[in-house]
Amino acid sequence: MKTTTTPTGTGRARLGLIVSMTVFGTIGLFVRRIEITSAELALCRAGLAAVFLLLSFLVTRRRLCLSEIKKSLWLLLASGAAMGINWMLLFEAYKYTTISLATLSYYLAPVIVTALCPLLFHEKMTRTQVLCFLVSTLGVALIIGSGSMHGGASDVRGICFGVSAAVFYAAVILLNKYITGVPALERTFVQFLAAILVLTPYVALTSGFHPGVMSAAGWVNLLIVGLVHTGLTYCMYFSAIRALPGQESSLLSYLDPIVSVLISVLLLGEPLAPIQIVGMVLFLGFAIANEFTHKNAETT
Repeated sequence: MKTTTTPTGTGRARLGLIVSMTVFGTIGLFVRRIEITSAELALCRAGLAAVFLLLSFLVTRRRLCLSEIKKSLWLLLASGAAMGINWMLLFEAYKYTTISLATLSYYLAPVIVTALCPLLFHEKMTRTQVLCFLVSTLGVALIIGSGSMHGGASDVRGICFGVSAAVFYAAVILLNKYITGVPALERTFVQFLAAILVLTPYVALTSGFHPGVMSAAGWVNLLIVGLVHTGLTYCMYFSAIRALPGQESSLLSYLDPIVSVLISVLLLGEPLAPIQIVGMVLFLGFAIANEFTHKNAETT
């Protein structure tokens, strides 16, 4: 059954999605101020977010679709593991390069998904979509390549972590395409639990746990990342996209990298080379254009 929404409800959903994507775009600013390792941070993020969702389920008396979860359990666990690794790599990218380069490298994920969907799901692409894909890929290449050539060894390392995070993020997106019948919040909750299961032994066997190194500001920023950027904002995000057309949701999702770049350049004063600005415009411009052509292809 198709869900109908009033103009007021649509407006609230749109505002909720704008707020969600804006908040997502600020996460690098808070991650930079947390003193623990990237793996510990990813684990804490998953744990805090899982607790937040569990409490929201209890308060709203929401029943989990256990039968549907059981049917897709292995896919949920695999995607959750990829999600945890993706977070860890992205947080590591923030440590070595600028927030803008880390985020834009991370947004190679949609390019990877676009390239693999015709192979995995037999989705056809129009000539215009192919052009948008190629030009947006060129934009990402300019961003990453220029950062590697003109930045120092730290930038190169950060970009590599960002690209690696993009690979695992793409894996999460592709695995989610195979998961059917599980509502978004329940799916995300199980994925958080899977991330905890994967990251806990990894942290224990590598860096270990270091809560003692955290300052008061670090704890505040950690709570914001776990409860606000993940728990609360994920709820807002999934509530919003249920009430909005897919094209509008996809277009508004590009607020995330735009906000990240603005924070990096304007607030933190981090450099962005002219060729990287060209790459950013090509990537975002043609990625957004691709959303329009995809919608037009569906309606013809």
